[in-house]
Amino acid sequence: MTVLPDDGLSLAAEFPDATHEQWQRLVEGVLRKSGKEVSGAAAEDALSTTLEDGLRTRPLYTARDAASDPGLPGFAPYLRGGRAEGNTAGGWDVRQRHTALAEHAPLADLENGGTSLWLVLGEGGIPLDGLDRALEGVYLDLAPVVLDAGRDTGRAAEALLRRYADSGVEPAAARGNLGGDPLGHEARTGTALDFAPYAELAARCARTYPGLRALTVDALPYHEAGGSAAQELGASLATGVAYLRELTEAGLGVEQAAGQLEFRYAATADQFLTIAKLRAARRLWARVAEVCGAPGAQTQHVVTSPVMMSRRDPWVNMLRTTVATLAAGVGGADSVTVLPFDHALGLPDAFARRIARNTSTILIEESHLARVIDPAGGSWYVETLTAELAEAAWAFFRSVERDGGQAAVLRSGRLRTDLATTWAERSKRLAKRREPVTGVSEFPLLAEKPVERAPAPEPPSGGLPRVRRDEAYEELRARSDAHLAATGARPRIFLATLGPAAAHTARATFAANLFQAGGIEPVTGGTFEDSGATEAVLCSSDALYAEQAEQAAESLRAAGARHVFLAGRGEYAGVDSSVFAGCDAVAVLSATLDRMGVS
Repeated sequence: MTVLPDDGLSLAAEFPDATHEQWQRLVEGVLRKSGKEVSGAAAEDALSTTLEDGLRTRPLYTARDAASDPGLPGFAPYLRGGRAEGNTAGGWDVRQRHTALAEHAPLADLENGGTSLWLVLGEGGIPLDGLDRALEGVYLDLAPVVLDAGRDTGRAAEALLRRYADSGVEPAAARGNLGGDPLGHEARTGTALDFAPYAELAARCARTYPGLRALTVDALPYHEAGGSAAQELGASLATGVAYLRELTEAGLGVEQAAGQLEFRYAATADQFLTIAKLRAARRLWARVAEVCGAPGAQTQHVVTSPVMMSRRDPWVNMLRTTVATLAAGVGGADSVTVLPFDHALGLPDAFARRIARNTSTILIEESHLARVIDPAGGSWYVETLTAELAEAAWAFFRSVERDGGQAAVLRSGRLRTDLATTWAERSKRLAKRREPVTGVSEFPLLAEKPVERAPAPEPPSGGLPRVRRDEAYEELRARSDAHLAATGARPRIFLATLGPAAAHTARATFAANLFQAGGIEPVTGGTFEDSGATEAVLCSSDALYAEQAEQAAESLRAAGARHVFLAGRGEYAGVDSSVFAGCDAVAVLSATLDRMGVS
């Protein structure tokens, strides 16, 4: 460690060091002003945020929270990255996903910033006989190809290997992944597959195609079913261990077997949790590999989360995927797939594919994100979150192993129940807008013209469900859209503002935002009789409510209002219910549409 000379220029030398206890006392004072009498550690707890998996983020992290030595990049436990050079050589692999045949779209992706292709074939994707067309013009000795063909993996792999041979690509020059994932397919469809063909593919790759992997450990089915970060990690570990057992039983060495696996994770707009998840994943797999006698780094393919993608105001998805991609890069992902902003609407157009490609390109080439290895390393918060998430994921993995392994918990229904429980809790936060969805539950725009796309192939189904953060609000908006199509107008609610603008603007804005999230158009100005509404919301300050709420409610009822809300908390004669920050917005909106006769 370098010691700076005492040159009289030490930063803040005239100020004494602040202690943790002094900071706590300042926090106590602030909380006391808000009516909370807490002290010491309880003050910090009051400002802490509870996450899934029993994790909590605290308001302050210090050197007292320093974790154990994370090691060096490229060395066990690979916390700081799977390669010593990280992604500094040229950035992460920009992997573009294709589910349908579009004229030269894969080639265009590669010519304009993409570095590898992810082709979904068979059910829910490109027809198997369309593989040659999809790869038309592609230099297969330069661009890795990753397949995702479910039950058709064997046929798709043979077609790709035949394409390599016909194109004159030497076996040693082939790069990519054949995409075998029988447990992932079972999670998607509920249909079990025999592992023997996948073991044969793995043995063939290990013997003849050193740059090809045969198997993918896809954690997206568990993420898309509503699982937490720890559940996603734990399920991937259990799947990886199951594949190691099968491959070694089929005759591959442990090191060979481990070399056939690539892990696929989701990146969300919760950037710090995503960074911690990828770092924890490498640490956990390093532990598994160590126990099995095959030390080696986990290869990670990261995909921006389909769960976070909204169908309303899809332009916001660009912001979500940008943050998720940043987190994937900082977390040390080897390959990153950015889903186009219109992914939830159907087949992406050329503009959406371009934006998806450029998201990675800008972060690599202009923001220079890949020039620093493990940029989040050393952060007390990130290191602590990584360690705590790893512990939670390891506990979930061990519980799966105790119950017989990944296949057993899939077939018994235990995993479905675990994921559904997690999603139910998260759905409550979404319903109460504790987890806001911009453009959907917050700041919706009813007048926005919908973005339309050609329908995408239906993905495989029959196994674990696919959930979205916007699903409850999307159902409400769909009811409003149907009402608009049938009657020529959306359901309306009248905002009855009391007093001057300074008194009512905040709550009127809150109420308008809330009801638009359910497709209900707020009407301000004029009279209730002229608004075309059947219900009303009183909006003002608590002081004016005390003076005018009851009289105003009576006037609204006399004018024909069937239900009168109060924006804020309080009980007054004539007021039926209140809406406030933290109320169950989905329940309120659903009941309101029911009363309005909007089916």
